[in-house]
Amino acid sequence: MFIQVIKGRTADPAQLRAALDRWVEELSPGTPGWLGTTAGVTDDGTFVNLARFESEEAARANSGRPEQHQWWTETSKLLSGDVVFRDCREVVSFLGGGSDEAGFVQIIEGRTRDVQRMRELNDLYEARFQDFRTDVIGGVAALYGEGAFTQAIYFTSEAAAREGELKQPPAELKELFDEEMALYEGDLVFHDLRDPWLFSRR
Repeated sequence: MFIQVIKGRTADPAQLRAALDRWVEELSPGTPGWLGTTAGVTDDGTFVNLARFESEEAARANSGRPEQHQWWTETSKLLSGDVVFRDCREVVSFLGGGSDEAGFVQIIEGRTRDVQRMRELNDLYEARFQDFRTDVIGGVAALYGEGAFTQAIYFTSEAAAREGELKQPPAELKELFDEEMALYEGDLVFHDLRDPWLFSRR
């Protein structure tokens, strides 16, 4: 899987959502290799978009389409300031990846010192984690070089997520969590999508 991440700021979430709806309705049927999109706008106007493709080649082919260029030229007018684009060739999935059933999505930006150990820890606690946090229904981390990543965690609802955050993990899980946290360089940045826009190829 290949993921393109776009991040910017908007003062008009409704128009941005309408533009993305139009892309899914009109352009996605002719987009080979597009798997789905997770997007939304935080309370402070930060727009985050993770578009999933089968491969980098498929994503490049989509970017080169005239209709895609026209759509982005119009849609980008809804964004202000610098718009960040990240091409993520390495993806780590959790609990099967993203879920269109999520009622709340949390985007996390950070950097890990050891991508391979991050993968190993993910595999070690994945099965046990689902029993501990039933509110978490999927996740995907998109890496874009030197351990930097944008991660999306999918929850049944925000209320369930906040309740789950207060739970104390069993000792075996806590040990794994603590090791994972120790791998992070610097602070993690969180973006809460309380109204996630979730699409998958039909």
